[in-house]
Amino acid sequence: MKLPLSKFVWFDGKYILVEKAQVPITTHAIHYGTSIFEGIRAYWNEKNLFVFRLNEHVKRFRHSGQFYNISLNFTDKQIIEAITGICRKNKIKKSCYIRPFYFVGDYGINLHVTEKAPTHVAIFTFPFGDLFDKNGITAGVVSWRKFSDQSTPPQAKMGGNYLNSIIATQEAKRSGFDEAILLDHYGNVSEAPGENIFIVRDGKIITPSISSSALEGITRDSIIRIGRDLDIEVEERKIVRSELTISDEIFLTGTAAEIIPIISIDGKKIANGKPGDITKKMIQEYKDIVMNKNEEYSHWLTMVH
Repeated sequence: MKLPLSKFVWFDGKYILVEKAQVPITTHAIHYGTSIFEGIRAYWNEKNLFVFRLNEHVKRFRHSGQFYNISLNFTDKQIIEAITGICRKNKIKKSCYIRPFYFVGDYGINLHVTEKAPTHVAIFTFPFGDLFDKNGITAGVVSWRKFSDQSTPPQAKMGGNYLNSIIATQEAKRSGFDEAILLDHYGNVSEAPGENIFIVRDGKIITPSISSSALEGITRDSIIRIGRDLDIEVEERKIVRSELTISDEIFLTGTAAEIIPIISIDGKKIANGKPGDITKKMIQEYKDIVMNKNEEYSHWLTMVH
């Protein structure tokens, strides 16, 4: 799928035309997945463009590389300015997705990556709407397991890590599902290929703890905070597979996905097969926040123009 990229990208500190942003075939990241990325959304509310939780994204952006001693050779302030700047440079006045990433460059075939390895940083953006059907999707538990801290850090958003997500998605699609659900190495629910998962039981919102190899997602954190602010009990704990079937509601969260109801698991309806009340409440609350209609959360937004 070819992305409708904006005219300019940010590459190593400069705004350049997208067709000029090229790397050699000897780039280390192409061979070994030594790339770090973030997915960020910005929302246009007819008055201005607002980037959602930009500081948190940039903090995680740097931390992901630290797991592997891959250097981000720009300050957080520079990255923040580059992200808002690429939106201004392209005169974006519609909701969009922003992809910053950095990667090890021409480093031969050496696997001993150190802080001195050459790295490059790039940022591009494109208009973006709904990733999934907001009325609900189907999901299936796949045979592939989510990798754990026993093998590679789940909290690092590394390019190579997402091969696990790709193979899980392929299996789910072959089985006729919209999305996959991965279990951890102990057979407990972990997450979807690109989203965190929440279940609702008896009015309580529950999500897997990070001990189940779940990413500490920024949207995940947002929903936990919003739920508690609404006096809804929110719990982070292990979720066994059988709980999915008997849940009152299930939904996924992620920057690209936002909040998506799951209406069936493994071909079985969740409750009445429609988005539940708490899920719909979270969708509306989240929408109001990102559109700057809730002053209590305005500190989560960075104005672009």
